[in-house]
Amino acid sequence: MNTGYLDEELMMQIDDLRQLLIAAGMKKGIHDLETLQFSEELDKLILQFQLLSSS
Repeated sequence: MNTGYLDEELMMQIDDLRQLLIAAGMKKGIHDLETLQFSEELDKLILQFQLLSSS
């Protein structure tokens, strides 16, 4: 399996979600449900990336 492609795809998803998180945080605040959901999803993607990178 080509993990380089998966890493690149995952990094793009992380970058996109990071931008959404920042925008939501600036517009709605850091305690807004949508902001928190973006944050949780970003955490999951970062963990997935770390696990892929360490294998």
